[in-house]
Amino acid sequence: MDNHPLAERALFELAEQVGAALKIRAMRLATAESCTGGWVGEAVTAVPGSSDWFDRGFITYSNEAKREMLGVAAATLEQHGAVSEPTVREMASGALNNSRAQAALAISGIAGPGGGTAEKPVGTVWIAWAFANGAVASEKRVFAGDRREVRQQAVERALQGLLECLERGRDEGGMKH
Repeated sequence: MDNHPLAERALFELAEQVGAALKIRAMRLATAESCTGGWVGEAVTAVPGSSDWFDRGFITYSNEAKREMLGVAAATLEQHGAVSEPTVREMASGALNNSRAQAALAISGIAGPGGGTAEKPVGTVWIAWAFANGAVASEKRVFAGDRREVRQQAVERALQGLLECLERGRDEGGMKH
């Protein structure tokens, strides 16, 4: 997971696949990132022609930014914390509501080396995918590695999960989550 050319190439190819899947469906993507600090946005904009399918990205590291830019409820943050399923689902929905996109992904996690707890250890990341039809899916992962590795794995999983949702037609309804 280090900054190896093969890892970079794999991430680029994944972003290309996401772009092709969005473009064929005439959909645009918005991102809402916390612990990844815009890395998803960087990955997708590395793909030539991404302006055809990438609308915008929100980097909402602070709770205030999550509330102000994405409309995450203060009560959600107070009750569940920034690294939680309710928060990341509201982040994804907020990215859709504050963009011209039809698909959104959101990431919030604890990349480390500090900040972890027994309930939410370092490496805990919540990812959500939301679609214009109201469908939302989310999942929790606990990634191993140092700060960079946790962040990189979160970016890869967010893009892979979006591709899976698109390929399964979950953007058109029928999401179980």
